Amino acid sequence: MNDTALQYVLAGIVVLPLLGAVGALLPAPPGLKGRNPDQAVLRHGVTVTGAVLILAVVLAAGFDHDHPATMQATTDLTWIPALNIHIHLGIDGISLPLLVLTALLTFLCALYSYFKMPAGPAPRAFVALLLVLEAGTLSTFAVLDLMLFFLAFEMVLIPMYFLIARWGGEGRERASLRFILYTLLGSVIMLLGLLLIGLKAGTFDMVALATDNGSSLSHSTQLLAVLAIGIGFAIKAPMWPLHSWLPDAHTAAPTVGSVLLAGVMLKMGTYGFVRIALPVAPDGMHTFAPYLAAFAVVGIIYGSLACLALVRQGAGGDLKRLIAYSSVGHMGFVLLGIATLTATGVNGALFANVAHGLITGLLFFLVGAIKDRYGTSDLDRLTGAGGAALYGKAPRLGGLLAFAAVASLGLPGLAGFWGEMLAMFGSFNPAAGLSRPAFLTFTAIAAFGTLLTAAYLLAVVRRVCMGDKNTAEAEQPVLADIQGYEFAAWTPLAALTVLAGLWPAALLGLTDPAVRSLLGGS
Repeated sequence: MNDTALQYVLAGIVVLPLLGAVGALLPAPPGLKGRNPDQAVLRHGVTVTGAVLILAVVLAAGFDHDHPATMQATTDLTWIPALNIHIHLGIDGISLPLLVLTALLTFLCALYSYFKMPAGPAPRAFVALLLVLEAGTLSTFAVLDLMLFFLAFEMVLIPMYFLIARWGGEGRERASLRFILYTLLGSVIMLLGLLLIGLKAGTFDMVALATDNGSSLSHSTQLLAVLAIGIGFAIKAPMWPLHSWLPDAHTAAPTVGSVLLAGVMLKMGTYGFVRIALPVAPDGMHTFAPYLAAFAVVGIIYGSLACLALVRQGAGGDLKRLIAYSSVGHMGFVLLGIATLTATGVNGALFANVAHGLITGLLFFLVGAIKDRYGTSDLDRLTGAGGAALYGKAPRLGGLLAFAAVASLGLPGLAGFWGEMLAMFGSFNPAAGLSRPAFLTFTAIAAFGTLLTAAYLLAVVRRVCMGDKNTAEAEQPVLADIQGYEFAAWTPLAALTVLAGLWPAALLGLTDPAVRSLLGGS
């Protein structure tokens, strides 16, 4: 497929969800009928997100895989001439996997919601917000202008706020308010950093800035820029100690909100580090890299210890909160890989980004299903009356939960393994000028974190899937096992987790040339 055709495909991917959001708010979604208006609008959501996914697959198929470091499907239109701001779109081997992941997860969430709509107001606003959220996330990975990037980055905040506040569970008002305050504060600081870069360099074009590789920015300017934009990206990542909004948001959010928050929104912060901070301000990143790595490994240990505390008998730990804390640890590996400033580490970070989206998205789907069946996701309430014992009550559900848990702990042969391993390899031999003894220490701490991760995830499997051994013989009612719509929504994530684990070259072949180009400034 020629580049002109790909331009239209990429533009369609970005614009179609916005048009779909408008259509969802019309009296009846065009061309769709259902038993009632609610079913019609939910079907509209499935149709639009499905069309976006098809376009994303077409884009991936038409992408020139022999030149993944080259920006493809580019569109460059002057938008605000006075500020030299352009509508500049394009993809390369770094952004393409995240764009496809976003389209896939949003479609699966729309499909799941068609059969299992979260309790709350009528679905018309829910579908519109879901589509606006998709548009903002896809745009974040597709735009190549700093100001347009900021607008796309901010575009996702309002729909996620309302998804939590209106369709969330207990504590949703506090969780949604905390989410919006944290992320907006980080965004204001990030905007100052982006403006500093654009005004000092004389352009907001991300491709030109990456090619320049910081030569037009003084060392002090780079330090200030990395500090400002880094705070915004670190909050969204989230990096310890700026993570405290995440557990509440995940615990209160509806199932699909948690899937999208963990699966794609957290990736926006780490993508920003790779796309903007690394190539545009390399001297500033070099200065802050040891501190970023230190915060990353503290997050790895902190997240694992928090999960171990939650999984203890009598601790009253919530499964959704536990997975949220596990995300702090897993994203710590992503940040550690970025902090190495090496191709190996950054490739590991990008791989771990995609793997985390697949695996954690599946975990939140599964925990949502458990909560629907038991009426709770509290571990003590699940296991207090004879144990959840999913292996006996719903064997397929229990087996899939065990699969997702071992994938999350980094079992070789599954997607979770490669990203974390490559991040630690990069930390073992960091970029020139970084303290190797310090990064060897970080590597050792991160490796210890993998053991803690295995400990709490296996404890979850034992308590939820196997039940309490002291009451294992008690008569247990049989629960509904995996339903057809659940099978349709979860199977792609499980299959891709296996595929990425067995054939990592499919993803690394895309990211590696692009990463080396960004790090080299060519």
